[in-house]
Amino acid sequence: MWNETQVFALTPHPHDAKVIFAGAHDGIYRSGDGGVTFDAIDSPLSGKAIWSVAVDPVHPDTIFAGTRPGAIFRSRDGGQQWEPLNAHFADACPNVRFPRVLSLVVDPSDPQKVWAGAEVDGVRRSLDGGETWETTGSAMTPGTIGQQLNNPDIHGIVVSSASPTTVLVSTPREIFASTDTGENWQPLGVQNHFPMPYCRSLALKTDDPNVLFVANGDGAAGETGTVQRSKDRGQTWETLPLPVVPNTPIWTFATHAADPDLMVTCSHYGQVLISEDAGDSWRKVKREFSEIRALAWVPL
Repeated sequence: MWNETQVFALTPHPHDAKVIFAGAHDGIYRSGDGGVTFDAIDSPLSGKAIWSVAVDPVHPDTIFAGTRPGAIFRSRDGGQQWEPLNAHFADACPNVRFPRVLSLVVDPSDPQKVWAGAEVDGVRRSLDGGETWETTGSAMTPGTIGQQLNNPDIHGIVVSSASPTTVLVSTPREIFASTDTGENWQPLGVQNHFPMPYCRSLALKTDDPNVLFVANGDGAAGETGTVQRSKDRGQTWETLPLPVVPNTPIWTFATHAADPDLMVTCSHYGQVLISEDAGDSWRKVKREFSEIRALAWVPL
């Protein structure tokens, strides 16, 4: 169990509500009691900064972890043993110095497809369960996302299983969508719709893959934020009403299939908001925290 550490990722087990994996600045941790206590997993990940964790929803003993500097590891026995995968990332990058794998997603309809997004080093995909990886997409090449970027700056990835299967990625000023397994990417033009330009995390409603949520704000070091919702996978958008003006950009989301209407989101600096009706209304948790980078909720 840790005394104090920086946590970058929280991922519940898809079938066992008591099990939660945490990626931290010094390795990966596991809780077997719903988050009351966590134990460090002694592995090659010990001492590494773990920025993302994904559990295969079909084969939950298979777990992926993304690190900074950029690398991806895989466990096939529930997190006891880990192996490095051949997903190559740049040695250095703009803005954050070393690439960090912020997003890892296993396609819920085809677990052979695994997606990884790096800040600041683009999108990687595997079509064989992590054995091999490649960088994807003509529209994700340097210079297409913004004049200020030399390499793609990926903040979030989700996979919508609604037909056709759509992969969506968020970048600082745009959201891209692919319906052909990452061969081609189309910008959704969100700057024409969002009241604030900065995009952070993405989330899908767990029982309706057409419904997409975006955490955004007025800038990376901004002073406020909003939540955007689309009910048609990004074709149209609405700004959701929040009970307070966020003190920073909205940063991330927590959802769970046990209750698709229950969502949790947060500002980067400590405000936690809960919706029990899929975003139609929200309430603020009274307690405020310091910096928040990860959220999760599990059914009791």
